[in-house]
Amino acid sequence: MNKKQIIAEGALFSNTLIWGGTFVMIKSVLAFISPMMFVSICFFVASVLLLPFVYPLFKSISKKQLSEGFILGVFLYIGFAVQTIGLQYTTATKSAFITGTFVLFTPILQTIIEKRIPTLGNILGVLLVTVGIIFLSSKENSLFSIFSELGEGFNVGDFLTLICAIFYAVYIVYLDKISANHNHRFLTFAQISVTGLLSILSVIVFSLLKIEPIKIEMNNEVVIAILYTTLFATILTTSMQTKFQQAVTPTRASIIFSMEPIFAALTAYFFINEKLSNFGIAGAAFIFIGILTSELWPKK
Repeated sequence: MNKKQIIAEGALFSNTLIWGGTFVMIKSVLAFISPMMFVSICFFVASVLLLPFVYPLFKSISKKQLSEGFILGVFLYIGFAVQTIGLQYTTATKSAFITGTFVLFTPILQTIIEKRIPTLGNILGVLLVTVGIIFLSSKENSLFSIFSELGEGFNVGDFLTLICAIFYAVYIVYLDKISANHNHRFLTFAQISVTGLLSILSVIVFSLLKIEPIKIEMNNEVVIAILYTTLFATILTTSMQTKFQQAVTPTRASIIFSMEPIFAALTAYFFINEKLSNFGIAGAAFIFIGILTSELWPKK
């Protein structure tokens, strides 16, 4: 692994740490603000803050680059939107498990879209990470409780969450495909602003369709959560992923991103005293081993 790849993977690991750290903060403020409203505010504020830094680039942006940035933003938005809707109709356990399957879809889409076959090490890493996700999603008394829960009825919420996983995998692969031909600052702004605009429209539509009522009660806790999520979990992480993901394969990136639930669990353990189950610890171990396998397996 060269220096460029080390820096890139370090940036992507940092992203998963930041994303994982937002779960506790966001969970605590959802009593005061609806999920889609929170997402729309964060992405809208992020796009406004980024605008002065990318405005000078507008004259040099081609129609192709503009359309690709728009498409990337749509993919990112769809992942957020369908997951938000899906959560209304399924359990948190099922949602977490199904969302985690993006790590399985990524190598498939990488092969189809980019004609790049994942290495054996990456494939083994994906399988180990999947086992880890099963452990993380299972209840303490039964390893395969997640499958029993899924077997009770694959409903519309589960289907929408599956769409979320697929579109996040599409997002990862499409970002890899186009990022080399873009200024990363503009591409960061494009996807954030598109996601923000579509999220604002979704707040209105979701309210009219009674999918998610509009709720917002501003207080210090909500303001801090919005600022942290906007600055770090939106602007910083999107910028780093856009700039550095191109140095690794989409499959490798998805394996790294599978660390997010581990960081979320650790944050919850240290800050709100949520218990780490034995299955959760085992799941984290499998994911970590999967990452090492993907990293250390001979490339040839």
